[in-house]
Amino acid sequence: MNRQDDSVREQKRMGVTMLVLAWVVFLGLGLFFFTDLLDKQHNPNQSLETRYSDEGAREVVLQRNKFGHYVTSGQINGQAVTFILDTGATGVAVPAAVADRLGLKRGRGFPTQTANGITTSYAAVLDRVSVGEILLENVRAGITPGLRTDEILLGMSFLKHIEFSQRGDTLILRQYP
Repeated sequence: MNRQDDSVREQKRMGVTMLVLAWVVFLGLGLFFFTDLLDKQHNPNQSLETRYSDEGAREVVLQRNKFGHYVTSGQINGQAVTFILDTGATGVAVPAAVADRLGLKRGRGFPTQTANGITTSYAAVLDRVSVGEILLENVRAGITPGLRTDEILLGMSFLKHIEFSQRGDTLILRQYP
């Protein structure tokens, strides 16, 4: 073999390597783009804006996701969480894994009725719960080991303290001073 053959082989190897790297970058960017797109379809309310009405009420407008649910970003005790609004839930239901991440303490156990039957949840009180600038303190919740999701069901122990109205695919949450 001569030097020229070695040079040609090296160039081919370099070309194949560059082609593979280009595809890896392309696929990585595509994955990033489509993951972000899917996240926005699931939770179209990732960044919330709070408006103030003439009466001084705080208003947060939520868009329904493509599955028909109102999913929104929020906070519990200053830590970011994802809520799914659930008017059929008596309280705020926090999955056990999320409760552990948030450092919530389990209180007494109590039976709860879920779509999957009766289970045991554990009482908790959330110091602060917020959606946008709508903020409530000392909200009753249940830590529910049976929930296999990262979303917190934002039930009536929160929602009963605010006004909400739905029109089309929009839900307006309103907290009066």
